[in-house]
Amino acid sequence: MECLGCRLANGKETIHTVYEDDLVTCFLDHDPFSEGHTLIVPKLHIAELEELDGQLTKAVMDAAQIIAKAIKSLYRPDGITLCQNGGAFNELGHFHMHVVPRDKNRPFSEFYSTEPAEPRNHGLARTAAALREAIGCASAAQQQSSRQ
Repeated sequence: MECLGCRLANGKETIHTVYEDDLVTCFLDHDPFSEGHTLIVPKLHIAELEELDGQLTKAVMDAAQIIAKAIKSLYRPDGITLCQNGGAFNELGHFHMHVVPRDKNRPFSEFYSTEPAEPRNHGLARTAAALREAIGCASAAQQQSSRQ
């Protein structure tokens, strides 16, 4: 049986995809810390960071750059946090990296809080569409500048 991460990354579960290539799928977190909070998940089953090969590591980091640029252009956060939880802290059982827009007035300790939070997942379809559009615009601008 495939793990949940494999099912999510390979289109066997309903998700709000914002970017995808041959190696990774990027989709909105179902319980986002902030608007635009995205997960980068390899399509191949990889459980831990140290299992990533060079090509997959590059794909994850390239995706992180693409997502971060789109988030910055749309939401103007004070910063972006990339984080990855391994071992007993990997609740998905599959490698995934979080790309989290941050506001300097909100402590990141809330990300790991065990306190029940108000649901923050309303509007995921709208957020996904906005990010996909920003990524498309960023890709077109990047291609145009590389031609010059």
